[in-house]
Amino acid sequence: MGALESIVAGAATNLVAPAVLFFALGAIAGWLKSDLTIPEQAAKTLALYLMLCIGFKGGVEARASGLTAELVSAGGFGLVLSFAAPFAAYAALRGFGGLDRVTAAATAAHYGSVSVVTFAAGSEYLRAIGIEFGGYMAAVLALMETPAILAALLIAGAPGSKPDSAQSARFKSTLWREVFLNGAAVVLIGSFVIGVMSGERGMARLDLFVNALFQGALCLFLLDMGLVASRRLAEAPKLNVRLIAFAISWPLLSAGVALLGAQALHLSLGDASLLAVLSASASYIAAPAAMRIALPKADAGVYLSLSLGITFPFNLLVGIPLYHAAARLLYG
Repeated sequence: MGALESIVAGAATNLVAPAVLFFALGAIAGWLKSDLTIPEQAAKTLALYLMLCIGFKGGVEARASGLTAELVSAGGFGLVLSFAAPFAAYAALRGFGGLDRVTAAATAAHYGSVSVVTFAAGSEYLRAIGIEFGGYMAAVLALMETPAILAALLIAGAPGSKPDSAQSARFKSTLWREVFLNGAAVVLIGSFVIGVMSGERGMARLDLFVNALFQGALCLFLLDMGLVASRRLAEAPKLNVRLIAFAISWPLLSAGVALLGAQALHLSLGDASLLAVLSASASYIAAPAAMRIALPKADAGVYLSLSLGITFPFNLLVGIPLYHAAARLLYG
């Protein structure tokens, strides 16, 4: 099968996956202004559940495979990518996108950090087409979540008063807690560690919870994401053609860099595909929470609309099979 046929076949497989179709249902419902809603607390619970499953399964698989060179190299490369990406994204958003300094820095943080749900969709896609990948990639996911947020703060310069003032101290305390102790990071990293500690015996006890129920929860969560994405786009009058072009072209560029690095590190085809998915994704859980505290003057309507309203649907519908097809082409 040629490269083009592979992309088309992969996209067709992805487009008829239940999770993707439920996302489309939510997007259509939101566009038609349906009163369909998922309660906010229910959506948060689903997000935490997905992170728990991903982290726990990754920990169990990582224990089975042990501390490998692939884990160390992929994790280190992921950290570098996550920290370096915001600097390049910031330059593009300032020069090409025309954003102000603070909004550009906050948006760059989203495009350096990663999306847990995009990772979950990518994992399910690879499983559906029979491509194996290492469980340690869940650890790489966790490692790539926060460096971009720290990079964005260096770019923008965190607001505050004098370094020794009580107000500045409270700000820093709140910010660091949000960066390192936000719910997403705690559940993802904690469940990974628990998976490593409990191993296959723990998996036997939680098999129904973390495997059989996962697809249903992912479908319900993506239904909500479709609603949120379509409604967010409808409320985003500040987006211009250049910003929309960035939200689509940046994931392609990031995925390409990740694939070249993965090949140089001799990662497997599945691991390379997932690393590309992670690099191409944009955070809409951890990064927004941190930016609300660190850069309150940044325009949330821009960075949320780009990451959730454009990049997330693009990756879900087209990007994931495209990145895997590119990996197959690169790996021969």
